[in-house]
Amino acid sequence: MPDTADSASTVMDRSVAHQAEARSEPASMPASMPASMPPRAPLAMPVQDLRTRPATRRDGGGGPLAARLFVFGGAAALTAYGAWQMYEVISVSGGATWLQYVLLVLFVLNFSWIALAFTGALLGFATLLLRDKAAPRPASLSTRTAIVMPVYNEGSARVFAGLQAMHEEVEATGLGRHFDWFVLSDSTQADAWIAEERALLDLRAELGPEARLYYRHRQKNHHRKAGNIGDFVTGWGAAYDHMLVLDADSLLTGDCIVRLAAAMEADPQAGIIQSLPLIINRNTLFARLQQFAARIYGPVIATGLSVWSGRDGNYWGHNAIIRMQAFAEAAGLPDLKGRPPFGGHILSHDFVEAALIRRAGWGVTMLPRLEGSYEESPPSLIDLSVRDRRWAQGNLQHARVIGAAGLAPASRQHFATGIAGYVASPLWLAQLVIGIIIVLQTAWVRPEYFSAEFGLYPVWPRFDPVRALQLFALTMGILLAPKFLGLILALLDGETRRASGGAGRLTLSFLIEILLSALIAPIAMLVQSGSVFQILAGRDTGWNPQRRDDGSIPLSDIVRRHRWHTGLGLVTGVAAFAIATSLFLWMSPTILGLVLAIPLSWASGQLALGLALKHRGLLVTPEEHAQPSIARRAGELARRNEARGFDDTDALAALHADPTLARAHAAMLPEGTPRPRGTIDADHTLARAKIVEAETLAEAQAWLNPKERFALLHDRALLDQLTRLRPA
Repeated sequence: MPDTADSASTVMDRSVAHQAEARSEPASMPASMPASMPPRAPLAMPVQDLRTRPATRRDGGGGPLAARLFVFGGAAALTAYGAWQMYEVISVSGGATWLQYVLLVLFVLNFSWIALAFTGALLGFATLLLRDKAAPRPASLSTRTAIVMPVYNEGSARVFAGLQAMHEEVEATGLGRHFDWFVLSDSTQADAWIAEERALLDLRAELGPEARLYYRHRQKNHHRKAGNIGDFVTGWGAAYDHMLVLDADSLLTGDCIVRLAAAMEADPQAGIIQSLPLIINRNTLFARLQQFAARIYGPVIATGLSVWSGRDGNYWGHNAIIRMQAFAEAAGLPDLKGRPPFGGHILSHDFVEAALIRRAGWGVTMLPRLEGSYEESPPSLIDLSVRDRRWAQGNLQHARVIGAAGLAPASRQHFATGIAGYVASPLWLAQLVIGIIIVLQTAWVRPEYFSAEFGLYPVWPRFDPVRALQLFALTMGILLAPKFLGLILALLDGETRRASGGAGRLTLSFLIEILLSALIAPIAMLVQSGSVFQILAGRDTGWNPQRRDDGSIPLSDIVRRHRWHTGLGLVTGVAAFAIATSLFLWMSPTILGLVLAIPLSWASGQLALGLALKHRGLLVTPEEHAQPSIARRAGELARRNEARGFDDTDALAALHADPTLARAHAAMLPEGTPRPRGTIDADHTLARAKIVEAETLAEAQAWLNPKERFALLHDRALLDQLTRLRPA
């Protein structure tokens, strides 16, 4: 900052004068623009006590006993059989060493996980074979629904394109008057915040004053997404019967939205109704793998889960409709004792909210066959691992919630499943390590003939190779069965088969997905194991915005993230070959995946590779063959919005150049709270000093750091000072 003749006291006097002026003449909303939010309608949302049952409980219905006996009884029987076979494998010499018993325990834990997935998929497969015709769309509704989209430093072009496409579709049903639309911003970047407001003003001008499109920005993103939704419920929840929760990448057809609202009206005891989002609009190699798998295998797994869960279902945090009363009464999340990663606010809030709503007696159900619910996915393996790190911490944190008083057994199972999804990776890694140690012991360690306990033969770790091969085949069959079941259903459905490229291309796509997933699996195992170890060591994760666009990652970043995976694969391969050729062959899929970690991760984010497969009719889904009209419309609007350049414009420059935007932004700010005497906000204080000192916009842009810019945007007086600066 250049030298100035003004003293510090003079600078402060100027700042105080501008603040007094702003307070006496508050910025007004342009006359043509409605209020940024409707009148407040507060709704109490008490924090729940995990140690005591709720005083009152509704009768929300029970769970399907026969389906649960099939799924859990079948999984238990399969696990018992697998455990017996594994014991026979390791006890061929009449006994087993302690290392072999450790291997047996690890095997049983991992096998039980895939056995449960197998029996659930069988149930889903049988259910989907009996296809029901969709009921006609309801002609009327009697309730009001708030459609809420929380955003956090997202691109406004895509967010508001999706919002407009959904709004148009709902209006086309003739039932649009039953829905109000809210963008709930937790953005912490000044440029993202102002881009959102510019996009909002443009969309409101296009849709007209009857659109009922609202926007609220929080100064502090307290408790992240859960806090964002909770703030809306406590401030405006009483005005609505339901809320439909979206993610920034959610896309629901008007028919789907209306059917969700009608399903809520038809079931007065329902607290949450979850749709099954399908992945669309993905073109990188990795994202296309996820898109294909979700479309072909996802319905089998989700339907099985829906059937056995019944009214004890789960919530995935988006593309679901929630009864406002149920959420307010039962879903107030407490902070967990202690510090992160296991203490503090609950990261994976959706599972917990579903469990608490079910604990209060409301039904939590799923409609996996409801069409028209879409989302997107991370474009590369590294992007997935970044998101997965946060999910790992959130799911492991559920170990502190699973024992809460009064939870339904199925809710505890949902928690256990989420925890097991991440614990399975270190368990698999431990199983591999123990197996290598046992083979190494067999090959190089001499047996102990004269042990402390008398015996005619030494304790020698041996295996039954025939049984081991049979058990391996059984394990792989159970592991891959849900995918085969999904393929069978797709082949039997003529419309899906033709839209996926025909039987030949669909089968080839299936084989490509299995091959690439098998190679990626050991990389994912090490990444997830590392995340679990970091969490157990007390390392907290952040909450970075998800990268949703198609694009590659610099090769240097890929090498840095995967060099240890490649090194471990090379060392393991050499060691396994030196120990025994059979061990090397047995571990070859794992070794190959690790050795190829860098090129696989690079290829995962390549748009050209994904599009090359797409142009050859491979990894194609029905939604690509006949693109949903809402996806096509959202794409057109996103391209139009991108051309407007809101996401590429400096926030200070935009406000300085457009006085109407500056007044609208100031009017949308909440009323400030008085600062306690003696408490200084360093960012705000520095922003005030710098903006008062600055004479031109360029100086303000150069002097203010990101946090100071954010503080400036919350202060009407400083905004007024910004607009008075010379352009250059």
